[in-house]
Amino acid sequence: MLDVTILASGSSGNSLLLRSGGCAVLVDAGLSARRLEALMTACGVRVEELTAVLLTHEHGDHARGLKVLAAKHRTPVYATALTADSLRRSGVVAEWNLFASGSTFGLGDFFVSAFSVPHDAADPVGFVIRSGGRGFAVLTDLGYATRQVIEAVRGVDGLLIETNHDEALLQQDKKRPWSVKQRILSRHGHLSNAAAADVVGQVATDALRHVVLGHLSRDCNSEELAIAEVSRRLSPTSQARVLCAPSDDTCPRVQISI
Repeated sequence: MLDVTILASGSSGNSLLLRSGGCAVLVDAGLSARRLEALMTACGVRVEELTAVLLTHEHGDHARGLKVLAAKHRTPVYATALTADSLRRSGVVAEWNLFASGSTFGLGDFFVSAFSVPHDAADPVGFVIRSGGRGFAVLTDLGYATRQVIEAVRGVDGLLIETNHDEALLQQDKKRPWSVKQRILSRHGHLSNAAAADVVGQVATDALRHVVLGHLSRDCNSEELAIAEVSRRLSPTSQARVLCAPSDDTCPRVQISI
């Protein structure tokens, strides 16, 4: 069995915990190290028990707690070479384990497949993480889904995908300057509800049971809009449950088993 706990998914921080057998892996560390440690303890996992931290990319909302976590607990960190170089330059000292985008590697009880995603970072990736014949995909922070992304994710049992914004609400937003809106809407920005729904429609098979929507904008989206948009793209016979991840670590955590 593969257990997934979304600790937080939003602009204030992103992190999820995957467990299978005696193995526990943290994907991204976008909260403070102290907060991550508290959240993992609440889930029954001590930081010292982590097999590794997997990084999608180096942005602060995905790597904020890494510097302290790696220094204090010497937790192995898996990242692409360019992501690791970027974090080294910001002062992160870690036990680096480098992988190439497009590679598959073993990690305790898991098999991890990494694939490139288009985003404004050094070398951003998504993951499909498998154990015991089950697969969970992590697909956040991308401007659009390439054919490679679609093929990598198709057939998984569970999926975390960003539904960052509703396009109409983003266009109407008065807080963000046009330059920021352009970045978000660009091919290296973030997925809208409609774009994420299109991805889910393409990758869904009979195996899909859980679709978790993440990285929702507080100002330019809502859980109701995101869930409705994605649900419309699923087959009427689909047994997949669509739900939203917590936007920050004060919300109830999402836990699923596949």
